[in-house]
Parts: sequence; C-alpha cells; structure tokens
Amino acid sequence: MLCLVYNRSFEGFLTAVFEAYERKENVYIRKNGIENKGLFSEIKEVITYEAHAQRVLKKIESLVGIAGVRRLWKAFLSEDPEIEDAMLGVIVYSIKSNADIFSDFGNQHVLKIHQAAKKVEREKHRMEAFVRFKLTTDNIFYAVVEPDFNVLPLIKTHFENRYADQHWLIYDMKRNYGLYYDEQTTEIVTMEVNENTLLKNPETKILDDSEDIYQNLWKAYFKSTNIKSRKNMKLHLRHVPKRYWKYLTEKLG
Repeated sequence: MLCLVYNRSFEGFLTAVFEAYERKENVYIRKNGIENKGLFSEIKEVITYEAHAQRVLKKIESLVGIAGVRRLWKAFLSEDPEIEDAMLGVIVYSIKSNADIFSDFGNQHVLKIHQAAKKVEREKHRMEAFVRFKLTTDNIFYAVVEPDFNVLPLIKTHFENRYADQHWLIYDMKRNYGLYYDEQTTEIVTMEVNENTLLKNPETKILDDSEDIYQNLWKAYFKSTNIKSRKNMKLHLRHVPKRYWKYLTEKLG
C-alpha cells in the first residue's frame, strides 16, 4: 500500500488527492512528520503543485458546493492525525455518486468530517470571544493564544473587521505562527516568542504605560457583572474552559 506524504498545507493535501487518482492504486495520505503505521507501506513525498490542487478543488466544489469545501477545510484544520482518511473517503464517495453527499450521516467518513468541522467551528467562536489584546510600546495590540485546533485562518476576517483601524498581532504559541494586521493587509508571521516575556516578565518593557489602566478597567467591569448570588461555576467552566484562563485579562491577578 502506498502512503502519500504532503507538506501539511490544504493545497498539499489536494495535490496528494490528485496524485492518488493519477496512480489509480490503493493509497492513503498523511501529513509529513506523522508516524507511518503501515508496516509494509511504500512512502512517497508529494510536492505541492498549485495547478493540480486547483483542479481537485474545482471538482469538489462542483459536487458539494462552497459550503462543502469549507466543511472539508474546517475538518482539515482539526489536525486530527488521520483526518485525511475521512477527507479522501468523502471526496471518493462524492465523485462516485456525482452528487453532494454531506447529508448522508450514515456514511462514516461524512460523519467524521461533520464532527471534526463542528469542533473546529466551536473553537473558532471561543477564540473570537476570548482573545484579549495588550498594547505594546510600538502601538501594536497583541494577543497570545493556544487554541485546541488551528483556527487562526478562520478568525482572520472577524478581527480584520472588528479592529480595522488598529495594528494587531494574534500569535498562536502552540503552532508558532501568527497573524499580523497593519490596517491594510494581514500577513502570516513567525518569530521567536517567549511566553514568559509576553505574559509574565516585568523587567521587559513591551507594554505601553496605559495598559495597566485598560486592564484594571476590564477587571472592574468583569467584577461588577459577576454577581455572586447568580454564580454557576459549572456553567462558567463549560463556556470558559480553564485552558483559556492564563490569557484572559479578567482572570489575571
């Protein structure tokens, strides 16, 4: 059995799908760096080819529509180490049926894609709600996050629209890349980021002098709206899981 290994990009996955159909043999697809569990598999690295990726994308879109493509993309962003099996399964099923098959939840691949996409969508909404910016001395608002899934591509438009007149950076510590917006365009950036420097080190002067005022105002607002008699910690943890707390201004200090 042949294992096609790609470069972890969505375009790379689509190129691997193109090659799978070209070869007309039994294959499976994996991201590079993922351990190959097939003891007798031949491994082939796939070089991303934009033209091949676009041909596959157009074919999928003609069958499942833009909404179906987005559902596949969201499932892809889940980073499930074996999500490619379900994605390829859905694509093969759709091409054979020559129809949109996303309503067929009796199919295991369709169901897995739906479940993965739903988890990613939930994390997207949480990130949009829980991102807390801090102002640096360079007049750039920055936020550090560690989402369960790779949702930065999904929250990009939300923050471009909401903070269109500000320079901001949202950095994913877990995946070591971020989005930087300069009031015109948003770029993907990577850099050496030390969490202790960004969050805890008082000796490093990166925050603007007014930042303490903004943080204290936010904490005061949170305290005033948090009525003790109505406190429901179980419900609170359901909506604001503890893994987000270290980046929330209202939870610090």
